[in-house]
Formats: sequence, structure tokens, C-alpha cells
Amino acid sequence: MINVLALKSSILGDYSSSSKLIDELLAKYTRQEATITEHDLALQPLPILDGEIATAMRMPEQLNDKQRNALALSDKLISELVSADLLVIAAPMYNFMIPTQLKNWIDLIARAGKTFSYSEQGPKGLLTGTRAIIVTTRGGMHKEQDSDQQIPYLKTVLNFIGISDIEVVYAEALAMGPETAVLNLEQARKQLSVVA
Repeated sequence: MINVLALKSSILGDYSSSSKLIDELLAKYTRQEATITEHDLALQPLPILDGEIATAMRMPEQLNDKQRNALALSDKLISELVSADLLVIAAPMYNFMIPTQLKNWIDLIARAGKTFSYSEQGPKGLLTGTRAIIVTTRGGMHKEQDSDQQIPYLKTVLNFIGISDIEVVYAEALAMGPETAVLNLEQARKQLSVVA
């Protein structure tokens, strides 16, 4: 049985195209009796990385309540990630980048000694055997252009922690007319069916 970790990060609630695509994908995995852990990072926001939390992650002694809670949350999120066979990330484009909510998750799971390590040869990702699907929705057209800083960033982060089997599903031009939006969403659905 496959373990799926799904992350939604849209702030648009029921109007979110990325969340709808993820829901459709998760419905397929549910029919396959997959174990699914799902987080809506906008509905249940994670703490923002600050000096206190960063210190707790590097030196977990003599912590205050805020630090203890953040460290426990980080451990939980990492445990979910380590257990996942498949990581599904919904990453709508906001101002040419991923949502803050998704960045907060990344900041809590990117921990030395837990998801990566440093050696004389450089960094080494500690997660192996996990596959990732990134579903990105955009109002305009950015795929493989300089304006797409999202996907290179996410691939860099995932590779850094050891996840190199990455598929990207694009739903673009969603604000460029209803016909174009419907067509591109349908193409994304077909691509999801293939990569899933």
C-alpha cells in the first residue's frame, strides 16, 4: 500500500484550481486504498521561521515553549515526509514564487541531520525512495521562461533533501480567458492521470 503526503498551499479556498486538481488526484489514490496524509497549509498555517525557531533546530537544548512546540511540529512533519512514498505538492504561483504557506513547510522540514547532512563532499539528501509530483497553477504563461522561479526552486529543495524523482504538472494561462483556462486544466488532469 502506498503512503501519500499531500500539501495544499492555495489561499483561495474553494476557488483554488490547484486544490481541486489535488483533490481529484487524491480521490484516485483513495480508490487504490492508499494511506493519505493531507495538509492544507493555508487553513492550518505553520509558524514562520524566525531566529528563535532556527536556534531550536540547531541547538535543541534549554528551549522555551515556542521553540519546543516548533521543534515537535518539525519532527512530526519530517516523520510524515520520511514515511511517504509519494509527496504531492500543490504550488500555485503568487508573484512569481511559491506561496508563503508552502515556504513555511519547507523551512520546517529542511533540517541538518534529519533530511540532509553536510560532509567534505558537500550536502547530501537523506530521503531516498520518495517520489514527488508538483502541481502548479498560474494565471499567465511561465513554463521554461525566466519568470518561472517556482519550479527550479522546488526542484532544488527536493533534490537537496534527497528527492530526485520529480514530475511537474502545469496548469497555465488560467487568467487568460475561460476557454483557455478550461483547456489547460483538462490538459493538466490528463497529465496527472499519466504521472500518477
